[in-house]
Amino acid sequence: MPFSVRSASLDDAEAMALVHVGSWRETYRGVVRDEVLDDPAMLERRIAFWRGTLADPARAASRVAVAESDGRIRGIAMARPGRPQQLHLLYALRELHGTGAGGALLEAVLDPSPAELWVAERNPRARAFYAKHGFAADGVSRGDETIEIRLAR
Repeated sequence: MPFSVRSASLDDAEAMALVHVGSWRETYRGVVRDEVLDDPAMLERRIAFWRGTLADPARAASRVAVAESDGRIRGIAMARPGRPQQLHLLYALRELHGTGAGGALLEAVLDPSPAELWVAERNPRARAFYAKHGFAADGVSRGDETIEIRLAR
């Protein structure tokens, strides 16, 4: 599936929220409680999050990118600058898995300097993806129900 990656704009907020919620439901079923994933207000909260994020001048330093295919947004990523940089999120709908879109999104929001991210311990696909891109667990974890581990490069 051909795709392109570009910087996100405020006009993308609703489509980004749909990808955010859809990929969560595809990825975290069985890892996160169903009531969280099936919450009818989840989409509205994600729309508000993306509108706020993309409109907030205080977040202008964040890098936000989308992957598009066939005119639709199907992947999203956001990183915050710092030492190290923080990959805040990277999600792609299942239909983009294995196309290279995830790697392209990662490159769009992170520069080659040191970076960190958190990933669900019970998400082997994501952990393998990040390992392929130079990230390794650093021994730090957090969470009660859904354990997350920190990866660094």
